[in-house]
Parts: sequence; structure tokens; C-alpha cells
Amino acid sequence: MITGIKGTRTSRLRRAAAVAVTSGALLATGALTAAPAQAVTTPSIVAKGGYVMNNANNSTLFNKKMDTPLSTGSTTKIMTAKVVLAQSNLNLDKQVVIQKAYSDYVVAHNASQAHLIVGDKVTVRQLLYGLMLPSGCDAAYALADTYGSGSTRAARVSNFIGKMNTAAKNLGLKNTHFDSFDGIGNGNNYSTPRDLTLIASSAMKNSTFRTVVKTKSYTAKTVTKTGSIRTMVPWTNTNGLLSSYSGTIGVKTGSGPEAGYCLVFAATRNNKTVIGTVLASTSIPQREADAKKLLDYGFAKLG
Repeated sequence: MITGIKGTRTSRLRRAAAVAVTSGALLATGALTAAPAQAVTTPSIVAKGGYVMNNANNSTLFNKKMDTPLSTGSTTKIMTAKVVLAQSNLNLDKQVVIQKAYSDYVVAHNASQAHLIVGDKVTVRQLLYGLMLPSGCDAAYALADTYGSGSTRAARVSNFIGKMNTAAKNLGLKNTHFDSFDGIGNGNNYSTPRDLTLIASSAMKNSTFRTVVKTKSYTAKTVTKTGSIRTMVPWTNTNGLLSSYSGTIGVKTGSGPEAGYCLVFAATRNNKTVIGTVLASTSIPQREADAKKLLDYGFAKLG
């Protein structure tokens, strides 16, 4: 009798276990066949060209005419800084005397400037801040004149621009050409959304560059002709994303009659970095709106 009861109980337990297993399998199958997570909608941007990539492995996350050459405006200065920072035995505390030619140049071209004072001694580090924050074409000229080779200023500048083009070739870029040190070109200064993004990604490997381009404001103290200290008016970074998009770490704005409104941008969230470019947008607010859309999309794609 006891044996019969035990057998019946065992049979019931086996049936219960079988039901549980079957139910578990159905639940698992249901989980697998549930509606997939909502797909990330590809954004629409106003800029003529745009590109975003995962900075960790250069994989493309978004592209719009990513390999179409366009005028770059002052985003050119990313390469200017990259070439300077690549100099062997670079001394960031080296002092450069500001020449009248630099001041005359920005006046003649009505160019953005760091308002450097003729005769002042400005360090290379300070010039990099003057180059990248207020987008100083006077700072760009000073750096090109200092780090180009040649017996005349024109020769040194030409040599420096040659270094910029060599650096682009060394990165394997085939749709980029520079004919200026600051983006005020002579009709032959161009790059693409993808190429500029790759230039910026390469430049961001340098710690000094990273520090400079994420700085919102910088006050330089230069040495005057008489040896006194001049406190410059603070340079404010023209990259509005630093104040309006969480995680932004750089990199550079650009604009001009031919270039429109450009922005090379990068941001880090949850240890993931998205970097990209928009070229030929229609205004400062619009280029930032375009960039934010692309950053949001890039992070959503990375998960």
C-alpha cells in the first residue's frame, strides 16, 4: 500500500516537472519572439555633409556624403594644431614674438583672431589655445611661421602647409587638400566629413590637444616688449556643444562664405566616444542641432 502511494506521488511529481519544463520553454520562446526593441531612426540633418564614427574602432555610425569634398573653414585648424604637436622635441613653453604681418593678415581678411599684440612674446601653448578657442588666424599664422622651414616668411608658411598635406597623406586620406594654415584658402582648401573626422580622431590622441579643445575659456598672460606681463582678454571656445551637450570633449568650429557653418565634434558617455563632422550647415545654431542629432544617434547605435 505504501509502495502504491509512493508510486502515485512520484508520477505526479514527474508530470508537474514536465509541465514546468514545458512552461519554461514556452516562456523562453515567447521572450525570444517578443517584439524587437524599437529601431533607432536615422536622423535628418541640414548640413550638406555629415559623418559619425565610433572612435574606438573607426566604424561608421552615420554618413551623408561622407566622401564628398567640401570647404572646411576653420576646422582646417585641427590639422594646423596636429602638425605643430607632431614636431620633434616640441617645447610648448617656447616663446614666439608676434609680428606685424600676423596682425595685418587678420585685418586684411577680416578674419577671426586671438587679438595678439605685436611685439608680445606668446608661448606655443598659448598660441594653441588662441588657435583653437577663438579660432585665431593670427595664432595660426604665428605657428605656421614658427614651424615651417625656409629663409622667408612666405617659404616657411608654404613649407608648413606642405606638412599639413603630408600629414593627411600619412593618414591615408585621399579627398583632403590644404592650401592655407587656417582655412582662408585660395580655392583649393577642402576635405570631407569622413576625412576631417579621421584627422580629429588622430589629433585627439595627443593629450595637449585634448586638453585645449575641451577648454571653455582661457586667459593668456603674455610678455610685452618691455618685459611686463599682459593679461589678455579671455579666449572663449566657439564650440557651443561644450556648454550644451553632456559629455562633449571637443573639437572645432568653422565657417565662411564658401564653407557655410561647420563643426567637428566629439563626446564621451559610458566610456564610449562618438566623433564626427558636419559641413556646410546653415547657421551656428543649426550646425549644433545637426551635431547633437548625430551624437544622440551615435550613442543610441552603440547602445
